[in-house]
Amino acid sequence: MGNIQKITPNFWFDSEAEEAVEFYTSIFKDSKVEKVTHYLKTGQEIHGKEEGAVMTVEFKLEGQKFVALNGGPQFKFNEAVSFIVHCANQEEVDYFWGKLSEGGDESKQQCGWLKDKFGVSWQIVPDCLSELLSHPDPAISERVMKEMLQMKKIDTTILKKIQENH
Repeated sequence: MGNIQKITPNFWFDSEAEEAVEFYTSIFKDSKVEKVTHYLKTGQEIHGKEEGAVMTVEFKLEGQKFVALNGGPQFKFNEAVSFIVHCANQEEVDYFWGKLSEGGDESKQQCGWLKDKFGVSWQIVPDCLSELLSHPDPAISERVMKEMLQMKKIDTTILKKIQENH
C-alpha cells in the first residue's frame, strides 16, 4: 500500500466535471485522469442524473489528487476557497495566468487572483513575492504592496525594480 493522500480537494460542478478535468490536466505537468465513476439507476430519485452519466472524475495535478463531481446546479464556486499555484519565476506566472484565465471572468482578476471559466478561483503567486513584501525597509515593502494592489497578474519585474531602485 503506497502513500495515501490524507486530504483530497473536491470540485462540485453542475455537469462540467469532465471538461474541467481535461482543461486542468492539459495545463499542469504530472497530471492525469485516474478513475471515472458513473451514476447508477439506484438513487436516481435523489441525484436526478441519467443512468451512465459521469458522476466523478478522480485526477492528479502536479501529483496532487483531486476529485471532480457532477453534482448539479445547487452549489457554485466562490472566492472563499482558492488554489494557490506557486511559480518559480515570471515565465511560470505568465504561463499559468494565461492558461487558467482563458475564458474566465476578467472582472475577478486582482493581485494575482483569477477566476477560471468554470468559476474556480486561483492565485498565481511568484515564489519571490513573500520576500518582496517582507523587505527589511518597511517603506520598500509598502511601495511593493501599493504597486501589487494595482496589478491583475503579478509582474515581478516591476516589483523587483522597486526594491532595486531604493
